[in-house]
Amino acid sequence: MRYGFGIDVGGTTVKLGLFTESGELLEKWEIPTNTTDSGSAILPDIATAITGALSRHGIDRESVLGVGLGVPGPVDSRGVVDHCVNLGWPVVDLPESLGKLAGLPVAAANDANVAALGECWKGGGQGHRSMVLATLGTGIGGGIVIDGKMVYGAHGAGGEIGHIPMEWDDPETCGCGKRGCAEQYGSATGISRMAKKAMEESDKPSVLRQLPQVTARDIFAMGAIGDELAQEILERYYRFLARFLAAVCCVVDPEIVVLGGGVSKAGAPLLAGIQKYFNRYVFHACNTVEFALARLGNDAGIYGSFKLALDSFGGTDERK
Repeated sequence: MRYGFGIDVGGTTVKLGLFTESGELLEKWEIPTNTTDSGSAILPDIATAITGALSRHGIDRESVLGVGLGVPGPVDSRGVVDHCVNLGWPVVDLPESLGKLAGLPVAAANDANVAALGECWKGGGQGHRSMVLATLGTGIGGGIVIDGKMVYGAHGAGGEIGHIPMEWDDPETCGCGKRGCAEQYGSATGISRMAKKAMEESDKPSVLRQLPQVTARDIFAMGAIGDELAQEILERYYRFLARFLAAVCCVVDPEIVVLGGGVSKAGAPLLAGIQKYFNRYVFHACNTVEFALARLGNDAGIYGSFKLALDSFGGTDERK
């Protein structure tokens, strides 16, 4: 039997998974992300964690097909990351650097892209070959899988759907420095902005007005019990997401769109709300796109990273 590792590097913790070649997760654990000294200890710490896992399970390196690594930065198809601000890294050749430390083949990609690969393989997109993952959290993350393969892009920025420009005259600036990005409206932060604006523009009574700070969860909860203003905000939000995702689908033409992140916890009402408006905006040839919720949660990154290693070094059929 052969084995492999899926590793998801975050700003606070590094998540690691040890898998069998068939995709069975044998162990998952976390180690702290040491970002001191420009993150110089991160890759050595990962290599030490890999060695420890091999020792615990009695596995020799010859039985390991490779390591997949997801990191929070733009990674090109060679596995070279061009600055990870959260980690303090400059330009790093991840396969070469971690490969030398761990004594194993390494494949690397952006963390959102490997999460998409994981969801397509074992999560909400399972059974499909082309998928868009949209994670609706504080911002909007994304990843695109086409014919079973991640879209890297020429500069490692493929799948950055949250920064598609959607509005042209917004005076507020997105975290990326631009204005009018999709995540300014479609994220959890975005729906809170919508609520604030709606309350300013209307004198309609609402429980939302009594809250010190209105969150996405509050809006969905109040909408579910019939708060009229909350329902109006949700309809505006659903229309925006439908227009935004229609724009993505006209370019990508996926079989399925999978929604993750904190907002996706709204569940079926979120899917129904988007689908209510989606066909109004999408190109007719894409009107059979399916919608589903992400299923892997915080494990999407380790599953996708391992799948990246499996595809890169496993010599197995990618359709599995």
